[in-house]
Amino acid sequence: MTSPRAPRTSAPAPRLIATDLDGTLLRDDKSVSERTVAALAAAERAGIEVFFVTGRPARWMDVVSDHVHGHGLAICANGAAVVDLHAGGTFLEVHPLERPIALDVVRALRAAAPGTSFAVELTTGIHYEPQYPPFFLDPGATVATAEKLLFEEAPGAAAPVLKLLAQHPELDPDVFLSVARAAAGERASFTRSSPNALIEISALGVSKASTLALCCAERGITADEVVAFGDMPNDIEMLTWAGRSYAMGNAHPDVLAAASGRTAGNNEDGVAVVIEQLVAEALRAADRTDRS
Repeated sequence: MTSPRAPRTSAPAPRLIATDLDGTLLRDDKSVSERTVAALAAAERAGIEVFFVTGRPARWMDVVSDHVHGHGLAICANGAAVVDLHAGGTFLEVHPLERPIALDVVRALRAAAPGTSFAVELTTGIHYEPQYPPFFLDPGATVATAEKLLFEEAPGAAAPVLKLLAQHPELDPDVFLSVARAAAGERASFTRSSPNALIEISALGVSKASTLALCCAERGITADEVVAFGDMPNDIEMLTWAGRSYAMGNAHPDVLAAASGRTAGNNEDGVAVVIEQLVAEALRAADRTDRS
């Protein structure tokens, strides 16, 4: 078992844990281990809130919905939405990508990286182009060109766009991300979380970190009181924002460089390893307070 590497800087006692799901909290088979379930529950009992912060849409949160405690909230679609998992994934807050901007991005990427295909993630579901790898979990999706998917007869009347997804069949994933940012980085936020050349595009300034910061501000929690976990480039902003952050042992090199600490891989329950230590620290601090 790999021991977690401590963060480079000290921070106040944690009040909130923010964790990515795929490649981080979840094992590769998309399960939540018994050890991790126990660690999440122990954190909540110790008074440390847990937020799931993911690129997944709300409808794919069933993998962790049974493990949400207290507030029941999750940040989905890379910060584009806050949902209530206790209420079946009800949207409480949305930071949409405006359709005219999404169309500008589509045109820019078609020119910069010919062969790119697109999918459009709405609050109501996902729709994609004929060339885009199909989503077998979404059999009701509409298949059409991105221009048709993003068209709305009455501006503002259609479902909000949470994010645009762009896929390229040949480019290296990091190269594709760089090309996309160079082509339209002033119009939207670009990131990735897939091992393939799949880019996730949100409204400019929207990220896991931006929405997590808003949720924390509502609770009077500062960045220094947050501990974050992640493994892919879409986690970097969150990891650099949080007072303490841990890259998984299986993390992307850029994530390993951005995080202040490192833990074991997702298949070795790396998140649970750190949470157990945090809870133990909290219990020791409470015991010292009781004795004083």
